[in-house]
Amino acid sequence: MVARPPVSVVVAPMELEDVAAVQTIEQASFSAPWPPNAYETELRTNRLAQYLVIRVESEIVGYAGLWLMVDEAHVTTFAIHPDWRRRRLGERLLLSLLDIAIARRAAEATLEVRLSNLPARRLYEKFGFRPVGIRPRYYTDNNEDALIMTTDRLTGAPMRDRLARLRAAIDAAPDPAATPPGRPAGAMEPSTLPQRPQNRPG
Repeated sequence: MVARPPVSVVVAPMELEDVAAVQTIEQASFSAPWPPNAYETELRTNRLAQYLVIRVESEIVGYAGLWLMVDEAHVTTFAIHPDWRRRRLGERLLLSLLDIAIARRAAEATLEVRLSNLPARRLYEKFGFRPVGIRPRYYTDNNEDALIMTTDRLTGAPMRDRLARLRAAIDAAPDPAATPPGRPAGAMEPSTLPQRPQNRPG
């Protein structure tokens, strides 16, 4: 039997031509999706933002974004297409996002997630995010509360060690295309964008 070559998994900056694929994942992942022009505006005008996509071969299967505000990296959105969840692609994407935060000298990373989204909360906890508060009735589609989560200092020894262990485990993980899809795990709900000067509903 001829061995199948490994699948190419690449995380790269989001480009304008990626927005259509991103919007397809957005629609499949969230009950209150962002409109396409939100991503286009972010990519064209927001110098505080960094958005990433993750590709398996040539297919975009997920995306994420953050805003850097002073010394805080705020995760604004994060999603993996339902067909590609539970294959450690979310871990690869989140690790890349935190790498950017560290490279930009952020002291910590923060995010909001629905209280009911236990799979997403477990992912973030694995990467060192911990609950620090609640935003009551944060999500406009059903008035669900958001859990605020933040990391310890990104450049501190505990986070450096955690990320190094996760990176090694991800690098040793099976080929994503060879992993059975399993039951879809929940994606993080897009948060409101950080102050500009007013928040935009997620």
